[in-house]
Amino acid sequence: MGRALADQSPRKPSSKEPSRPSASLISLDDLPTHLSLFIDLALFRNQTMDEEYEVIVLGTGLKECILSGLLSVDGVKVLHMDRNDYYGGESTSLNLNQLWKKFRGEEKAPEHLGASRDYNVDMMPKFMMGNGKLVRTLIHTDVTKYLSFKAVDGSYVFVKGKVQKVPVTPMEALKSPLMGIFEKRRAGKFFSYVQDYDEKDPKTHNGMDLTKVTTKELIAKFGLDDNTIDFIGHAVALHTNDQHLNQPALDTVMRMKLYAESLARFQGTSPYIYPLYGLGELPQAFARLSAVYGGTYMLCKPECKVEFDEEGKVIGVTSEGETAKCKKIVCDPSYLPNKVRKIGTVARAIAIMSHPIPNTNDSHSVQVIIPQKQLGRKSDMYVFCCSYSHNVAPKGKFIAFVSTDAETDNPQTELKAGIDLLGPVDEIFFDMYDRYEPVNEPALDNCFISTSYDATTHFETTVADVLNMYTLITGKQLDLSVDLSAASAAEE
Repeated sequence: MGRALADQSPRKPSSKEPSRPSASLISLDDLPTHLSLFIDLALFRNQTMDEEYEVIVLGTGLKECILSGLLSVDGVKVLHMDRNDYYGGESTSLNLNQLWKKFRGEEKAPEHLGASRDYNVDMMPKFMMGNGKLVRTLIHTDVTKYLSFKAVDGSYVFVKGKVQKVPVTPMEALKSPLMGIFEKRRAGKFFSYVQDYDEKDPKTHNGMDLTKVTTKELIAKFGLDDNTIDFIGHAVALHTNDQHLNQPALDTVMRMKLYAESLARFQGTSPYIYPLYGLGELPQAFARLSAVYGGTYMLCKPECKVEFDEEGKVIGVTSEGETAKCKKIVCDPSYLPNKVRKIGTVARAIAIMSHPIPNTNDSHSVQVIIPQKQLGRKSDMYVFCCSYSHNVAPKGKFIAFVSTDAETDNPQTELKAGIDLLGPVDEIFFDMYDRYEPVNEPALDNCFISTSYDATTHFETTVADVLNMYTLITGKQLDLSVDLSAASAAEE
């Protein structure tokens, strides 16, 4: 296990390694995570599987690791297993050699791209809302002491053929080239309404019950045009399609408030933060949390066959001739393929570049959302970019992702609109993966299966799935009313 961690750890000591920031999201241990994770190996128990656990977690993807950590903190006896010899599952981070092997087989990466160890390419790259549920979960569990974060430079939207910064305040709306002068006034009034809206204070509702008024009806009262509605719904409220227009407006308004609150929290130019060294740190941090609270970890466990009794309820997991008994199973879809259904396919491109994305104010980390209507598609397209400023690539290198729900079987053609925004690329890889959701009844079989990661470049849908699973497993809501004043973004 130690070797497996060492192979995957993106933080091997190096004289060329970038210096760590002076401040972080929350006060951190003085000990760097890449060292403290090895110290944690002492906490991983070498017990045999022939024991009984309350919950067995299969797979070390981010969702499974968060749940493992939360359950262990609750005092639940957890065994966490993975068929792989590394943490992260589908949400792992790869160095350059691993990335090359995944997409180019035995071909070797060109030397001009820099050292393999300086790359931490996330396979499921997603930014975190500064005031969102994942940040609250990190603070709630104190996992932030294992990690360092930094604010993301920019949040943009592709409208009318151009990449534009997303305005979220009345002042930004007035300055935005997205709208004409009269539209700016209307949008400014709408943003002011959202900013002042308090669900508990009817005086701020302007006579509207947002649990009954649809988003389309609310926006109509302010007379906003289709392009404005597009960037509000997709780039601010972060809806993935246009179904929200016919649903109660309260959800959209609260999503917009979250965006604005996240922007204000770090007083930056975007509402997002991102871990230094990439998201591969997150599963390991939650694994450490689980271990500290008594969780048992076993990597490299082949097969991991889930066992059921005559009534169809889970009773344990067998691997290498040993069976660990349990009352409940938590896993990703790959461990129980007969209890899930395919719900779509994600097409994505991964690019290595030597420059920031054009028209993003030279942002070293940025998100660009392309609403579905702008391309005549059924689903949005997402562009994600991070760089050496977050220690995920060598100096001068940028990692960009373009992703969307596939509507064809040709990712190169389907992703062209997003790829065209990147400018020249050093290397590019194309990939498609299927998405699954559970179809079982957890109350009948005690199997709690996560939904596959979607194409979005933010964590809100991911954490919603985790929190829903936590409630199904425990029967209680996770209290995320944490003291956010304890947090601050890392500054260089």
